[in-house]
Amino acid sequence: MNKAELIDAVAKSTKQTKTNVEETLNALMVAVQTSLVKGENVQLIGFGTFAVEARAARIGRNPATGKELKIPAKKVAKFKVGSKLKDAVAGMKKKK
Repeated sequence: MNKAELIDAVAKSTKQTKTNVEETLNALMVAVQTSLVKGENVQLIGFGTFAVEARAARIGRNPATGKELKIPAKKVAKFKVGSKLKDAVAGMKKKK
């Protein structure tokens, strides 16, 4: 599913206009990005957690030449799946 298909699905489900859903989705993405840039996690209970993780510098190898190269340290965005989403994808339903 791409962004346009997601907007269509949410608009149909919520009976909102596609324009309103797109504005909301864009605002959500900006809010998540802003929080991650600040170093804050974004936790959506049952769905998952967006977080920033630091990767250490390391030595890599160019696959074409075999020559070693230095890969600098950097921060990367990560997503950890929440339990409800994990169970839904696995086809399991939790008993309440």
